[in-house]
Amino acid sequence: MFRKSRPGAPSGFFACEAAGLEWLRAAAGTPVVRVLDVAEDHLDLERLVAVPPSRDAAAAFGRLLARTHAAGAPAFGSPPAGWDGDGWFGPLDAPLTMPAGRHERWGEFLAVRRLRPLAALLLGIAPTSVLDRLARVADRAEQGAWDDDEPPARLHGDLWAGNVVWTRVGATLIDPAAHGGHRETDLAMLALFGLPHLDEVLAAYDDERPLREGWRRRVALHQLYPVGVHAVLFGGHYVAQLGRLLASLHT
Repeated sequence: MFRKSRPGAPSGFFACEAAGLEWLRAAAGTPVVRVLDVAEDHLDLERLVAVPPSRDAAAAFGRLLARTHAAGAPAFGSPPAGWDGDGWFGPLDAPLTMPAGRHERWGEFLAVRRLRPLAALLLGIAPTSVLDRLARVADRAEQGAWDDDEPPARLHGDLWAGNVVWTRVGATLIDPAAHGGHRETDLAMLALFGLPHLDEVLAAYDDERPLREGWRRRVALHQLYPVGVHAVLFGGHYVAQLGRLLASLHT
């Protein structure tokens, strides 16, 4: 058993995470760490034994992640089954509230539940030029600039390399910020801090469930929220990185 604990955690913090893990497990796609017990101040999980990643395991991860996403969600922004309310995003000792909602369009969800709340948190941290660009991206998103006919996907929501544990049964997911969203968001997170054999993951994913044309150009759009949260929490070069992402979107 592995116990994840934090005295004084926000009310429902670990229950939300447990619900997200079970929701992802129910998709019958990528393996997910098993929940053994949950309480207000802790979450007990099966202990995972890590092994070195391989190209074959990466390809299997890509195929299975596509199946997890295809399991779907009720709406963009919807929380996982078994949880009703906002979630959290960020490190255990300083998580930020991640607003939930139920939107028919992804662009509206992105603007209302992600980018505009992020801009409010960045006041006094990011320069006006970055905040102005962020506001323009939010406006364009709400107006439908990046909308498509993709249905809401069942997202891990915080799928950076540290939340993918390579085990004998394959890549196994931990520490989700699960919600209904656009499937490109999880893929952009995998690229943000570098995942071993990412090219194999993406190729296998695309074979299983082809990605839409131009998805690589939209990676920066999907990385705005996690990089922005890092800027709120840690400042420094993350503020500059956020500015570069926004500039790449020609705002």
